[in-house]
Amino acid sequence: MSATMVVKGLSAGHGERMLFSGLDLVVSPGDVVGLVGANGAGKSTLLRLLAGLDRPEEGRITLAPVTATVGHLPQEPERRPGESVAGFLGRRTGVTRAQHDLDAATQAIVEQAAGADDAYSLALERWLALGGADLQERAEEVAADLGLAVGLDQPMTSLSGGQAARAGLASLLLSRYDLFLLDEPTNDLDLDGLDRLERFVTGLRAGTVLVSHDREFLARTVSRVLELDLAQQQVNLFGGGYQSYLDERELARRHAREAYEEYADTRAQLEARARMQRAWADKGVKNARRKQSDPDKFVRNFRIDSAEKQAAKAKQTDRMLERLEVVDEPRKEWELRMEIAAAPRSGTVVATLREAVVRRGAFTLGPVDLEIGWADRVAITGANGSGKTTLLGALLGRIPLDGGHGALGPGVVVGEVDQARGLFAGEEPLIEAFAREAALVPGEARTVLAKFGLRAVHVLRSAATLSPGERTRAALALLQARGVNLLVLDEPTNHLDLPAIEQLESALASYEGTLLLVTHDRRMLEAVQVDRRLGVVHGTVVEN
Repeated sequence: MSATMVVKGLSAGHGERMLFSGLDLVVSPGDVVGLVGANGAGKSTLLRLLAGLDRPEEGRITLAPVTATVGHLPQEPERRPGESVAGFLGRRTGVTRAQHDLDAATQAIVEQAAGADDAYSLALERWLALGGADLQERAEEVAADLGLAVGLDQPMTSLSGGQAARAGLASLLLSRYDLFLLDEPTNDLDLDGLDRLERFVTGLRAGTVLVSHDREFLARTVSRVLELDLAQQQVNLFGGGYQSYLDERELARRHAREAYEEYADTRAQLEARARMQRAWADKGVKNARRKQSDPDKFVRNFRIDSAEKQAAKAKQTDRMLERLEVVDEPRKEWELRMEIAAAPRSGTVVATLREAVVRRGAFTLGPVDLEIGWADRVAITGANGSGKTTLLGALLGRIPLDGGHGALGPGVVVGEVDQARGLFAGEEPLIEAFAREAALVPGEARTVLAKFGLRAVHVLRSAATLSPGERTRAALALLQARGVNLLVLDEPTNHLDLPAIEQLESALASYEGTLLLVTHDRRMLEAVQVDRRLGVVHGTVVEN
């Protein structure tokens, strides 16, 4: 079924804080709309509104036909206890809900309820449209194709991170909605998964609205970009794809800055002229009064006339100022000023593994022989489930070895974003948790957090209410405050917004310590300068 969504005058906010207003959008079959904006701009909120899960403060959303199915597929970092892989796939594809409705309609027919026949017909049509008839067979085929070598009755909580990422991708590939709302679908996917996802999205006949911080994915898939500009309090729609959006946005910002500077210069000149004219008029009046006894009445009248003319000119200039069209100054965007405070240099050898082996069920990492030296900049890549995170754990001494030897060098101060992010998950206000962990007084803590775009509206909230991206910023701020000489970034782009990712890449260029970077972000791998690349394939570590 082809479906079209029309959004008119949509507004939403959190309490007194307005996220966006006056949002208009039409999503037609085949459209792929990329939704971009800073962390906290309201991207996930907008998807929930489009899905009908929340109500907007103003505006309306219409769907044609009204029976069209809308699939909202958010990120689910926490797996549900007791849910099997098959249950997960059924829920994410909408088949489980459709089956429940079909069963209820069937029972209504048995009970001879009024309108039961029509309700059953609609429920059956929806169940078939969502792929309920052959979901089991398709699920087995897709799981095998993705390398998800687990039984569909296995609990989701028992899956590794790589297996859970494949299950999430499978739920998307199995979906048959009339309109898709995808929230960060690229998170945790390896390069093969990204390629499959790109082919799926570009091959859809249904309309799609997606949120992603993967710039290469956006460049390859979206046909339009909807920007929620929190800094300028604007909603902007750009056509022509992601690169066209970047070009148009840069041009629009340059024109806005130039227009403001021209306005500011004109206003400053007029104000200076008015001040000078008033000063001359005042001086002329004083001279005329002081020299009223001048016997030459022509000179006396000339002085008075000159003063009156200057006063008239000043009023004319004031009127020009009043008629001058006001151009608001473009708000300056937050800029990440990441300068990881340098801990004292570690020894020449930062970390070593000698014939190291780690076994986790049927999976084995190693044996690994690896040495990380001072100021090495190492990129680690590999498919989901290949052992990248296990390798990091072994290097840092977090995971006990089943064989061989591993050690950190003397003076190594480790900084991990994931570990630091976990410190900001409780009900304690962010400012209190940060000040305690960073050993700073509240005023100093506010200053550091502000450099990472976390201002008064954020720091007084409980840490648990922050978005994943905001917690990531707090984690980066903590690393800056503490000082590290071994920086470990495991998929750092998963929760940062696009400006922050670019600014992080720039900040890493000036970081002088040792860097271990695990990422599937293709543009980050190109942008961050590294001198070593390690590939992990089925538990074997190979240096490229």
